[in-house]
Amino acid sequence: MTKTWNSLLLALLALFLCGISGAEAAENLRVGAARVDITPPADPANPPSGKYAHERLYVRAIVLDNGSGRAALIGADQAMLPDGVWGVASKQIAAELDCPIENIVMSPTHTHSGWGPGASPFARHPQPGRSGAAWSPAAADVPPLPFVGQMVEAVRQAKARLQPARVGFGTGFSYLNVNRDAVDPETHHWTQAPNLDGPSDKTVAVLKFEAPTGEPIAVYWTYAMHPVSGFLAGFTSADFPGAACRYIEQAYDDKIVAVFAQGASGDQNPLYLRAGTNALASRGGVKITGNVMTREKIEAPIRDGKVTAGPLDPKVRDVLERVMDSEGVLLGEEVIRVMTDITRTDASPRISAAQNTITCPGRRRVDTAREGAPGTYEDGDPVNIRLGVLRIGNVALASVNAEVYSVIGRRLKQQSPVANTIMVTLANGMANSGYIPNDAAFGAFTFQVLSSRLKPGCAETGIVNGLLDLMEARSQ
Repeated sequence: MTKTWNSLLLALLALFLCGISGAEAAENLRVGAARVDITPPADPANPPSGKYAHERLYVRAIVLDNGSGRAALIGADQAMLPDGVWGVASKQIAAELDCPIENIVMSPTHTHSGWGPGASPFARHPQPGRSGAAWSPAAADVPPLPFVGQMVEAVRQAKARLQPARVGFGTGFSYLNVNRDAVDPETHHWTQAPNLDGPSDKTVAVLKFEAPTGEPIAVYWTYAMHPVSGFLAGFTSADFPGAACRYIEQAYDDKIVAVFAQGASGDQNPLYLRAGTNALASRGGVKITGNVMTREKIEAPIRDGKVTAGPLDPKVRDVLERVMDSEGVLLGEEVIRVMTDITRTDASPRISAAQNTITCPGRRRVDTAREGAPGTYEDGDPVNIRLGVLRIGNVALASVNAEVYSVIGRRLKQQSPVANTIMVTLANGMANSGYIPNDAAFGAFTFQVLSSRLKPGCAETGIVNGLLDLMEARSQ
């Protein structure tokens, strides 16, 4: 009897010790983060004032390693991420990390003032509905393969800083964004203006990475709002994403890296655009009244080259930068609040990923009206949309390589089997679609809808179902 009890006690002790050993072994997540400056050389005629954090551009990277696989979350203060850039960079980063390309989520912050003084992707490479020119995928790849080396370097530095970590998820809210598809009360035509009754997702999604002792290592966060305040303003800026990320990083004495990614923001603008519109008025020679002016009337002459943009009044610029900075502070504070409230974390998350491409019927526009009236189209080439899902424990990052309307992002989250689902747009390349409106929005003659190369009735359901299929595959 004694031998039996002794044997039983030894067996229980062995199970207990094995349990401890297994728990310790399971805490295998390591995370590293880094940022690399990619600010272009200053224009001697218009040097940055240096007062605001968002006047510098960065590539930021977070690298994850759970012992059996690696992944990378990368954000760049750029307007777009052309397929040529993504194709080269993703292969080099996958080789650096020895991981599948599917494990890399790479996206721009979509700042409209990030390619040097006075430049933007729309000023250099006009798109349909923006200046009447035809969309050219080749034009979107100019300049050739920018900042690939800096992205690889950011990943390399993050990899060198891998340390034991755990991950947690939380959400907050911000009311800085607004639907931008509205009917002009004077002309009764569709235009770009705040539509407070339109669909809008106010969620700030936060993925926090911290050391076992609780010190933050990195944060990956999303919000759906176009960084257009500095569009054609004539100076380099990372706009509100850059201001927010630097605010977060400086709050933790630069011991943390904050990576921003765009949510479903295809129809979302800042609620407050008066300062940005006034900047365009200043450069276009339009008298500033003090009230909010119609954006399209002020922007169009400069955007379409009908007037030569002059210098920006320093006082107007100062107000614009203060607005960008204020948006960054408010969003940064919300991210920090959510980070503080995240108490449930995972030290051993499973990492898995998959990508797929869906194809929808395309159309080619044959007229040039900017907005307000139905467009004229003929059949065009099929549109290919790249989808991806990266699972990090109980969080799903669902990526689309285009500008997606808010309704599509909200529909995905409502139908997702993963409670903690984040949609990341403009990620992993650049679809040949232009904007991707939800099906109902095709009835609005906005510049996004008119410029879209998609025929209605395919993309919304195709994206949602395609991402749901990828999530289901990752759960098996």
